[in-house]
Amino acid sequence: MGKLHLTERNLNQAKTPFIVNVSTQKLGKDYMSTVMVVDDSVTLREMIADLLKGRGLNVTVASDGVEALEQIKANRPDLVVLDIVMPRMNGYEVCRRLKSDPKTQSLPVVMCSSKSEEFDRYWGMKQGADAYIAKPFHPQELVGTIKQLLRG
Repeated sequence: MGKLHLTERNLNQAKTPFIVNVSTQKLGKDYMSTVMVVDDSVTLREMIADLLKGRGLNVTVASDGVEALEQIKANRPDLVVLDIVMPRMNGYEVCRRLKSDPKTQSLPVVMCSSKSEEFDRYWGMKQGADAYIAKPFHPQELVGTIKQLLRG
C-alpha cells in the first residue's frame, strides 16, 4: 500500500494532516510495478530481469528462497517470479510461507521452473501459486501472465 499525505481544510479552518492508504495498483501509469525474480541461476535471473525491465517494470532479484523472504519482508514487491529448485529453501516452501502469512497472502506468485510435469504444475498450484510457467518459456507467455496478475 502506498500512502498519500493530504491536508484537510474544512475542519474549523485548521490544517490537520492525515494519511490515506491507497493501493499502488490504482495510481495509474506513473506507478511502475515491482517484480521480484527469484532464481539460483544467474543467467536465467538476469535474462528474466532484463525482459521485464524492457517492458517497463521495476525488478529486484534474489538467488534463493531465504534471501527472497528476507527481501520481501523488508520491501514487498507487487509480484514474485519464483523458481522451484534452489538451495537453502525451494520455491514450494517459499510460496507456502508467502500464502500462509496474512501480510503476503495476496502477493501474486508465478512459479517458473524447469519442472514441467503435470504433477509439478499441480503441486505448485496446490502450494498457492497464482500461475505456473514451465522453462523453457516464450517471453510473451511470462510477460502476459505477469501483466494479467498485476492488473488483478
